[in-house]
Order: sequence, then structure tokens, then C-alpha cells
Amino acid sequence: MAASSPLDAYSQIVAGVAAALTPAVASLRVPRSAQRGGESMGSAVAYTRDGFLLTNAHVVGRAHGGTALFADGTSTAFAVVGSDPLSDLAVVRAGGQTPPPAELGEADDLVVGQLVVAVGSPLGLAGSVTAGVVSALGRSLPTRSGAAARLVEDVIQTDAALNPGNSGGALADAHCRVVGINTAVAGIGLGLAVPVNATSRRIISVLMRDGRVRRAYLGLVSIPAPLPLPLQERLGRRSGLRVAEVVPGGPAARAGLRAGDLLLSAGGNPVAAAQDLQRLMFGEAIGQPLAVTVMRNGALVDVIAEPSELVAA
Repeated sequence: MAASSPLDAYSQIVAGVAAALTPAVASLRVPRSAQRGGESMGSAVAYTRDGFLLTNAHVVGRAHGGTALFADGTSTAFAVVGSDPLSDLAVVRAGGQTPPPAELGEADDLVVGQLVVAVGSPLGLAGSVTAGVVSALGRSLPTRSGAAARLVEDVIQTDAALNPGNSGGALADAHCRVVGINTAVAGIGLGLAVPVNATSRRIISVLMRDGRVRRAYLGLVSIPAPLPLPLQERLGRRSGLRVAEVVPGGPAARAGLRAGDLLLSAGGNPVAAAQDLQRLMFGEAIGQPLAVTVMRNGALVDVIAEPSELVAA
């Protein structure tokens, strides 16, 4: 950094990310239902050169389209291509010209304490930027739409300030790569983002192709947890998933899984992080027996769960 620069190194990084990503992040205006009237606001990230934008499923809701406003003042109508409530991801396509797309990164490479920058349109203010760090990884986010309980798995927790309207905006690393899509404000100083990784890329691809993703649903909230030392040595890994909550009446509850269980494997595959379980929850798992092994009160317990299909509320 030049001695004459008015910015310190931290500020230079944040300013660089803001300059690179602000043009690619749109403010979305989405019409509400006829009963409610008006419109809701959110954000979206351009990620292809032919007009596809990535946002949250809860931002577009049941709407078929809306208007995207970019930071340079241009606006264009968009159509909803597809939506996946379980991941809270949606793909929309602009009908007009869009700015150069943002580069998608890899959230699986993030570490706790790493600098991240959020770019979005909180309260309809396009091009707003906040910065913070990755506070935690592998969180589960319980959500509710109507009568249906849902869980957004493997979210990124950050202390970058988020406000209503940030949903659907970019969470970026110091290299201007989008590593998450901001999805929720969970409390003061606490924001959550859907990670950009192999699982979410698969979801995005299916949404672009088919408009929907058939998703299997277990109905549990989990958090990463260390394995007891003897189990670490036996399994050759250090972590599993602690079941924090089981959705009443869901497949996990029917299989006998309980809060406090330490999830070790599912379908014969080791489960060390939330994405290990999430990547199993696609259409081919619906209605099929899924062998699950947990540690409960110091003993290994095997159960058979049968994931159901996530049905839109």
C-alpha cells in the first residue's frame, strides 16, 4: 500500500469488493398477491452474461416476475425461472441487458474469522455495502411458510450488517468472489447466507433447466459437533452433526431420531458437516429407506428414515 493512500489495507479490500460487485447486484421489486397488494423488495446477483440472476426463494415467493433495478440506474423486467424453498435459492432472468456478471466462489473453502463483504439493497437502497467476518459455518436455519416448516441447511453465519432487502444479495470474499447469497437477518449483529458450493451449484443448474428441484426432506435442525475421542480414532474423523431439533411429524421424528443425537452416517456415507447430509437430499432419495447411524447416550443406534418430498406451501 502506498504511503500516500488514504485507505488502510482493510478499507482497500472492502472498497475493491464494493467496486467490483455493486454493478452486478440488483434491487428486485416483486409484486405481492392481489389480496396483500403493493410490492416487496429484495436483491439479486447477476451470474451469467445472458441475464440469469440468483436470489432467494422467499424474495420471489409465488410471483412470476417483477422489476430489477441496477446501481447504474438501469431497470429491466425479469421472469422467475425457478425456485427451491428448501435451499432458499431462486433463479430469475432479466428481459433486458444486464451488467457483467459476478464470479461465483467456493464457500467450502471459508474459515471462521475470514473477512466477508455483503452487497445488496437493504430497505430498497441499491448498492449498499457492509463488511464483517464469517462467524460460524454449517448452521441450519428453521423457517416457516404458511403451515409448512422448513430448514435451510448449511448456512454461513456472519456479523456483516444485514437489513430487510439484503436478502438475495451477495456475500463475497476478499477476492470479489460470491461465496454466499444473503438470506436472513437472525438478530442484532447476526446474518445468514446460503453457501455457494457444489450442492448449491447443482440446485442452480436444475432450476435453470427444469424450473424446480425435487427435494427430499428429513426435518431436523443440526449443528456441527466434535466426536468423542475414541470415536474419532475409530472413524478417522473429528466431527459429526448434533441434532438440535426434530420437526414434529417429519421423517426424522417418525424414524425415532431425537434432539441430542450425534449423527455419524446416512445412507452409508459419513456425515461430518451439514453439506454431507444436504447433498443426499435430492429427488432420488424421496420415499427410499435411508439408514442413519447416531450416537445416543454413548451407544451407537441405527434407524431407518424415509425422506419425504418437500411440498411447496
